[in-house]
Amino acid sequence: MVSRIPGVSPDSPGKGLLTCGRSKARCLYQREPLAKEAFPVTHRVTGTYRTLAVGEETIKAFIPHPLPPRNPPLVIDGRLAELHSTACAAVGRLAVAGVMAPSADWFLYGFVRKDAVLSSQIEGTQATLMDVLTYEATRKPDRPADVQDVCNHVDALTFARAEIARSKGLPLCTRLLCMAHKRLMHGTRGADRQPGIIRTSLNWIGGSRPGNARFVPPPHDAVPKALDALERWLHDDDPLPPLVRAGLAHVQFETIHPFLDGNGRIGRLLITLLLEHWGLLTTPLLYLSLAFKRHRAEYYRRLLDVRTRGDWEGWTEFYLQCVRESAEDGVGAATRLFALLGRDRRALSRHTAATVTAVRLLDLLPEHPIVTLPRAMKLLATTKPTAGKAIDALSKAGILRETTGRQRDRIYAYDAYLKILREDTALPAETSAGESGGNR
Repeated sequence: MVSRIPGVSPDSPGKGLLTCGRSKARCLYQREPLAKEAFPVTHRVTGTYRTLAVGEETIKAFIPHPLPPRNPPLVIDGRLAELHSTACAAVGRLAVAGVMAPSADWFLYGFVRKDAVLSSQIEGTQATLMDVLTYEATRKPDRPADVQDVCNHVDALTFARAEIARSKGLPLCTRLLCMAHKRLMHGTRGADRQPGIIRTSLNWIGGSRPGNARFVPPPHDAVPKALDALERWLHDDDPLPPLVRAGLAHVQFETIHPFLDGNGRIGRLLITLLLEHWGLLTTPLLYLSLAFKRHRAEYYRRLLDVRTRGDWEGWTEFYLQCVRESAEDGVGAATRLFALLGRDRRALSRHTAATVTAVRLLDLLPEHPIVTLPRAMKLLATTKPTAGKAIDALSKAGILRETTGRQRDRIYAYDAYLKILREDTALPAETSAGESGGNR
């Protein structure tokens, strides 16, 4: 049967150790395609195609079967069980690292923004972590569009977590994701792409039109039913481990592609929300976008392999390796940041210019690694002279560095802290947008 679509729009162009499911290691990682072909080539049917007439062309849009994978079912045994155990152990160590900090916000502030930057960079956003942190410290009115993309990502996550935590808030559901999507797209270049609204037209991934696209998601009239099935599965009992389920949910959401823009970022945010919702982490310390960015080509290939040949095993292998890699990176960063703060606290206590206010400001720097004098006054709830003396003491101790060279409107950076935090957030020489041009 051939259906004609009246309106067609392209997607955006060019506390303690936690149990993690059922199983329980550490391997150093090479930054190269992760998942070797450890499984036989799978030919599981994961959906159906609907033939559509778009203009003068006939295309096939893919409608995924509901989760979980069937015929055959996805079984977590053998190598997948080992990878799951290893990933769970790494996530557990990350959870412990977060609990050991004097304040969870010491790491949470930076890690959440790091993931937002990385997830946005996957889609072609040209903003670095330093760009975002500098904007948050200065709040200049001329915010670059790329920085706004990242700030909106942080806002969307913050909103969704708060809503789920509220006693009368929304559960993790399609409506919540729509509300998060509205915040993600607010005031950005995608603000005209129906923020917060399930699409009412066709979109596609890759290519300049549906006819030469790499992948065409479900027609808009099939999207609500597919999302309803995904939501039901998220709240049903399922024998698959929660960590694995979060990865499956990500693929399913990406395949449904329910929005005209922002699908990739909301899909990765969904993993973060699920890991917390299912108790694998108490705070979103896992910046999984790190591994997805490092292995971007493999990431997109694995998504496509699920759609074209039902290779859920290959995706799950790749995804679990990415979880482990990102968790181990987070543990390493947290360990180094914690040690740095201890060293700097001792160094400041030995300095002749040290004051009680300076120590207080040092303790606030993990959440505010870039500061100005007005911001320090507000954070410390103190006068301009007292805040100035605290900044001066930290500068003389070699902890803060003035970055502008100006006499007025100075900006100070906690360089050693930022050096650790911004690893792997530099912009690549060339950046392609989304899933070959359509998964923002």
